[in-house]
Amino acid sequence: MTKSERCAWIERRLEELYPETPIPLDHHDPYTLLIAVLLSAQCTDSRVNQVTPELFALADTPERMALVPVDEIRAIIRPCGLSPRKSAAISELSRILTEQYEGRVPADFAALEALPGVGHKTASVVMSQAFGVPAFPVDTHIHRLAQRWELTNGRSVEQTEKDLKRLFHRDTWNTLHLRIIYYGREHCTARGCDGTICEFCRTLFPKRKKPVVTKK
Repeated sequence: MTKSERCAWIERRLEELYPETPIPLDHHDPYTLLIAVLLSAQCTDSRVNQVTPELFALADTPERMALVPVDEIRAIIRPCGLSPRKSAAISELSRILTEQYEGRVPADFAALEALPGVGHKTASVVMSQAFGVPAFPVDTHIHRLAQRWELTNGRSVEQTEKDLKRLFHRDTWNTLHLRIIYYGREHCTARGCDGTICEFCRTLFPKRKKPVVTKK
């Protein structure tokens, strides 16, 4: 298959496998999504979903969270890892949202990325899933699969994002990145497939004999 043929097959097959694309992180508004995505750094979504009910019962708005002592936030989110840094970021960004944005999450990439603990990937998730702005958040799952499926040269997450945005239509980005994540977690995992085992790898590269060594 050519690269364009691979892209068309991937898009069509993913839609068949995952016609619905629920957001894996439990939330009820842009603010709780922002906090959940921040917590998901180097942590599984399932673990985040176990932690956020207690956190959001304590405070689920910037105004309320800004009043919670950092140590109390840290104690709740400790199972997510990196709790000192994440708790400080949650407290500070909540204060900023309260003081500068009237308690609302800005629908703006630059404003989001200026918040403590919010990088480009987190901002992309919030923009796409909370505000419907086309974005293609690339995490380690998508970065790894894009290399196995030869959609990118794998130099960096940033390059993978640029390559995927160029290959797929803008209108598909928000659902496609979720579908790739779903597939990667279920079938093309880091240990479960080496580029020669799962349906996608076997179909797209039937002559591939050697495992694919992915770059970080």
